Amino acid sequence: MISLSSNEDEKYQDFILQGVSRTFALTIPQLPEALRRVIGNAYLLCRITDTIEDDNALDTMQTRQLSDMFSEVVCGNIPTQNFVDALFPLLSDHTIPAEHDLIKNSSAIIRITHSFNPTQRKALERCVRIMGRGMADYQETETLEGLKDLPAMNQYCYYVAGVVGEMLTELFCDYSSEINQNKTTLMKLAVSFGQGLQMTNILKDIWDDRKRGACWLPQDIFLKNGFKLNDLHPDQKNLNFQAGLGELIGVAKGHLQNALTYTCMLPPQEKGIRKFCLWALGMAVLTLNKINQHRDFNESTLVKITRRSVKATIITTSLFASNNWALNVLFKTTSRNLPDIERPKESLVNL
Repeated sequence: MISLSSNEDEKYQDFILQGVSRTFALTIPQLPEALRRVIGNAYLLCRITDTIEDDNALDTMQTRQLSDMFSEVVCGNIPTQNFVDALFPLLSDHTIPAEHDLIKNSSAIIRITHSFNPTQRKALERCVRIMGRGMADYQETETLEGLKDLPAMNQYCYYVAGVVGEMLTELFCDYSSEINQNKTTLMKLAVSFGQGLQMTNILKDIWDDRKRGACWLPQDIFLKNGFKLNDLHPDQKNLNFQAGLGELIGVAKGHLQNALTYTCMLPPQEKGIRKFCLWALGMAVLTLNKINQHRDFNESTLVKITRRSVKATIITTSLFASNNWALNVLFKTTSRNLPDIERPKESLVNL
């Protein structure tokens, strides 16, 4: 493959981000210029890791080997082209064309990764390593029976989202000494922030996941409500299942409350970082509302928020991005119909 210039690498990163994620292609440009490049790159590294895990043409051994190999590539221990040559021919049609392109051109992304400062590189390397190994562990135990219990769900959410929250916090703290003053608390809240977003995705994607033989819901929550996840079927409208779903919606809401606390701890003048957080948070709350209103939904499109809702979220949260009081009122108002689950705050931030 012909080596791209640094400028061409940057252009490719911006281009492919549009293809693999509409949401992050929308939120990342809101960040300060000093953070845009590294966080855009970090997202693409996570997307490559996710592609390895998601392609059903790969068996569990190949998934683990390729995840470990990619981690070594990010650390600079293995040439990127070796990884591309190993993975690209194995990708199936299950992987979207933009992700095929991303894998094929991984070298451009990795060259940018290797241009970052030591703190940034360390944060990215840690995230990719933990995410890859954790997701491979869970892939080996995929079943329609669901996860054993809520702590197992917490652990899964950490591997796919909580560790990303930690990475972003490391990058924010490296960027700003003022943010760095609250690093210890922010790191704990970041895990909860990640879990709130990931739980929302899990609840939204219940039926998509089941089609490919996976279920990330915790058995204990549903057994307590008199329902076995093995019996879940899209045509049934089981009130016991809906009760368990409601409990998880309440847990997710608690994590999103922590996400708001996290955002409000960021300096008010850092409107770009706040908007980056608030847009994701706002869309998650709206999605939980739709799931809560339609607990009998049987496909993800039925609980997908509209473009109009996305636009309204962007306008409203941007308007009040620097006002903590207004943001708390806004959260309380938009989440008022969601269930409240009594859980100690520490359990939400010390996963």
